[in-house]
Amino acid sequence: MSSGSPAMDPRTRLLLEAPIAPTLLRLAFPNVLVMLAQAGVGLVETYFVGQLGGDALASMALVFPVVMLMQMTSAGAMGGGIASSIARALGARRDANALVAHALVIALGFGLFFSAALLLGGPRLYAAMGGSGASLQGALVYSNWVFAGAVLVWLFNSLAAVIRGTGNMAVPANVTVAGVVIIIPLSPLLIFGWGPVPAMGIAGGAAALLLYYLGGSLALWWYLRSPRSLLKPRLAGVRLQWPLFRDILRIGLLGAVSTLATNLSIGIATALAGHFGPAAIAGYGTAARLEYLLVPLVFGFGAPLLAMVGTCMGAGRKERAMHAAWVGALMAFAVTEVIGLAAAIFPHQWLLLFGNDPAMLEAGTQYLRAVGPLYGFFGVGLVLYFASQGAGRLLWPVLGNLARLVVAAAGGWLALRWGGSLVHVFIAQGAALLVYGVFIAAAIAGGAWFGRVGWPRSTAALLRRAEPV
Repeated sequence: MSSGSPAMDPRTRLLLEAPIAPTLLRLAFPNVLVMLAQAGVGLVETYFVGQLGGDALASMALVFPVVMLMQMTSAGAMGGGIASSIARALGARRDANALVAHALVIALGFGLFFSAALLLGGPRLYAAMGGSGASLQGALVYSNWVFAGAVLVWLFNSLAAVIRGTGNMAVPANVTVAGVVIIIPLSPLLIFGWGPVPAMGIAGGAAALLLYYLGGSLALWWYLRSPRSLLKPRLAGVRLQWPLFRDILRIGLLGAVSTLATNLSIGIATALAGHFGPAAIAGYGTAARLEYLLVPLVFGFGAPLLAMVGTCMGAGRKERAMHAAWVGALMAFAVTEVIGLAAAIFPHQWLLLFGNDPAMLEAGTQYLRAVGPLYGFFGVGLVLYFASQGAGRLLWPVLGNLARLVVAAAGGWLALRWGGSLVHVFIAQGAALLVYGVFIAAAIAGGAWFGRVGWPRSTAALLRRAEPV
């Protein structure tokens, strides 16, 4: 251990030595709370903007997919690369402080990229997505506000990833929940105005969102500079090093490819359903919202699993890392499969939350009954993706996501070409989830974390030929 290395922290020791299943459950709880709170921020904002009328709601709907892409890229993809680098450095007893400055530089770079891309290309993008008239104008107002402050979103998610990489899930959870408590009154105040505060309309929702990320970023940085933080980062005098950038980016950029593939799969499924009319699109979109909700739920298990696997791999505890991955996979499968089966058995209980049009209900029911029973495989693939981020070996999980995309697109296209019905398109989406989960699990069982992939074999056999990570 180098002289600048931090001493073994109790949180690091917890990840290396404590019983795996109880530790994952305990660390997952605040993380699930974070994701539910962040989902609540979006729901609150959408509700209040909806009071401005249909055009304002349509404006938000145009911008929402792009905002979600930025969120998923900054929190899940690049955030996973940051957390993985921190965890592996701590597990190896190396100085992880310099990684914080490199993570912030990456966040600034990507934040500025998103700002430039959407401020310059937003009008053409939203018009291509079907925006026109008042809805397009509102989308540009909202988008210009949000993406002018894209750096704040990236800083918040990157700082949260730094802290999660140390095994601390509670601080990001507490900051997020506190932010939600503040934004609930702040959002309507800025949208509608009150007293000396002028009404900003749809721009007020964006301004409230940016204030949420600004306050959260300051709170997370304050924690990192406090005596309670395991890391002691500094910005002055830090010498930027390409190997540290590379360690983060090799995981984060692959994760970004996976994020794009996920969103493209859903976009293709929407287009395929569109061949059967607007009701089919509405039914699929409404039913598939459940899949979107599974992502933060699985992330609740995936973030602590990432920290545990990364710390164990950095410390040379590869057998424990593999054991943790399979425990996490079993937990994720159980939770997502129960939800999927419930949705397949009682589809109307979910669909009626969003509407009661008979044609929409019929299409949504077909989707949930075809795909819901296979949600467990989606949970397995996604949680092993997070575990692979921790291991620093993400190629095969990304290939698994691309395989899902190919099966979903090709299967749906063949269903249409051969005169199949809407349910056959949905069966292809279910088969894609099955391929996704089985592909990633088989690759990891076959040694994806330790070199060349072969037939699934025992952990002991894998470790005998393990390459350095």
